[in-house]
Amino acid sequence: RAETPIQLRNKAILELLYATGVRVSELISLRTDDISAELGYLRCKGKRDKERLVPIGGPALKALDEYLKKGRHHLAGSRAKPWLFLNRNGDKLSRQAVWKVIKQAIRVAGIEKNVSPHTLRHSFATHMLERGADLRYLQEMLGHSNISTTQIYTHISRDRLRDLHKTFHPRG
Repeated sequence: RAETPIQLRNKAILELLYATGVRVSELISLRTDDISAELGYLRCKGKRDKERLVPIGGPALKALDEYLKKGRHHLAGSRAKPWLFLNRNGDKLSRQAVWKVIKQAIRVAGIEKNVSPHTLRHSFATHMLERGADLRYLQEMLGHSNISTTQIYTHISRDRLRDLHKTFHPRG
């Protein structure tokens, strides 16, 4: 089935939030030239205008590509707009609009938990750590200036802890 420009945009937003762990303020400030699809990175300005490069995974790159090729130009209209994500009027998307995109996706998926944009950032960090990512690299990807902020995400579940012990301890 054909997806509307808004549906393509929303899919790209959800994929990018989870795939990169960027903050909503960073997401809505992205410009089209901040994306390097060939290299699989986005350039992001974080708190205090600190710039960083963040890798983008395959599903997010695919969703972004579809949005850029089939959806964004319909939202931009005849006006040249630098922002990556646009609203129905072709203007920069607001934080509230991203919140609504997430709430709608959660409702459609039948999820009853309270999910926010930060939940996707938290899931990104937790899943990276659970799969063995180095804390310092994660700190860089999240744009944290202090490692202690990144360490908040190290709350590994008891089951995961037990599995790690069994796998790596000689008497596990």
